[in-house]
Amino acid sequence: MRINEEITAPKVRIVGDNIEEQGIYPITQAMKMADELGLDLVEISAKADPPVCKIIDYQKYLYQQKKKAKEMKSNSAKIVIKEIRFGPNTDEHDFQFKLKHAMEFLQEGSKVKASVFFKGRSILYSDQGEKLLLRFAVELEEYGRAEQMPKLEGKRMIMMIAPVKKK
Repeated sequence: MRINEEITAPKVRIVGDNIEEQGIYPITQAMKMADELGLDLVEISAKADPPVCKIIDYQKYLYQQKKKAKEMKSNSAKIVIKEIRFGPNTDEHDFQFKLKHAMEFLQEGSKVKASVFFKGRSILYSDQGEKLLLRFAVELEEYGRAEQMPKLEGKRMIMMIAPVKKK
């Protein structure tokens, strides 16, 4: 945005709450009006004909914009992804232990990334890993839904599970 002397148009349209008459003024008169109020002349829309300007305290305006942006950022949802790793031959007890942790993660609103890591020649058992992940998703059905089905990426098979929205 251009302010005060940076505005090059010969005439400007002035809008705002702190002036008596809104309308089109020569740039010199608009600058004089801003000086009398002790404020800045700020170009809001340069593409309009004539450009639209507002008489405001520019520093205060910038501060409010930053504050608004910060507030918007803090209100946005932060997604946390928790990872649970399996081997292709995971025991039943380990499976149940990891399942319990995944339930807790999903209940607190985190996503769960379940992965099976294949070492060496265990990649031959990729179908076993897929069955394990599908069983994992079925067991967690009431807490979360599978966002992506198991897919093999290099030596890892990955599956994402998102928490179910509570009504």
